[in-house]
Amino acid sequence: MSDIERIQLFESSTIRTAWVEEEEKWYFSVIDTVGVLAESKDPKQYIKKMRARDPELSAKWGTICTPVGMLAPDGKHRKTMAASIEGMFRIIQSIPSKKAEPFKQWMARVASERIDEIQDPELAILRGADYYRAKGYSEGWIHQRLQSIRMRKELTDEWKARGIDKEKDYAILTNELTKAWSGLSVREYKDLKGLKKENLRDNMTDIELVLNMLAEVSTKAISQAKRPTSFGQSKRIAREGGSIAGEARENIEKRVGTSVVTSLNAKDKPALETGTSEIDNQ
Repeated sequence: MSDIERIQLFESSTIRTAWVEEEEKWYFSVIDTVGVLAESKDPKQYIKKMRARDPELSAKWGTICTPVGMLAPDGKHRKTMAASIEGMFRIIQSIPSKKAEPFKQWMARVASERIDEIQDPELAILRGADYYRAKGYSEGWIHQRLQSIRMRKELTDEWKARGIDKEKDYAILTNELTKAWSGLSVREYKDLKGLKKENLRDNMTDIELVLNMLAEVSTKAISQAKRPTSFGQSKRIAREGGSIAGEARENIEKRVGTSVVTSLNAKDKPALETGTSEIDNQ
């Protein structure tokens, strides 16, 4: 199981990675890497052709690649084909790309940075901020987003402590919590914001992030107090924690006179910090 999942930037392209503590290694998404290096819109088809023309690579594919849990484009965690740095070096040999050497250097730097972060955890926070700055988010929004990442990690750690370890169960609990505070399921929330595979939290306004954090920290606190022993109990607690933030949302909306659950998304990053747009104010 991966202990840290992260989206890294290589020349403005996103590469999903996961740090596996047992092996003390980074694993890189093969699909993301091949898509970037081969500049392919269909990396899965490129991989098939690559393996067909490199029988040696194809024969070793099962040992080079391994399924690792990573965040999918739709925001859910799924097993995806991944390889360590050593494995990626072998795959890169079969991709004629001028980006190959810079990518190797980038992977080595990523590995070195992880060692630095183990010694000084604050570096991980700083690098997370740099990622969002590169995407054009405001400083105020970035602060809230990094806080939300910490809250989410603490909640999932609590769920793990209660024996919940399946990604689909995390998704169910998250859906219960989200609906309880926002009035929308995760899918309905994404539809409101015009999202398909994008991460929902990366498209929330700062007030939406705060309310989501309140729901998650409340759920964690109730779970720690009640110590649920079944998935059904954890579902009820997720709804209970979410409803606390739901009550806060209703109180805010009474005072501001408009819904704080909005259609705003990351296409209008400055508006995410203020939580307003010309459309919403009409």
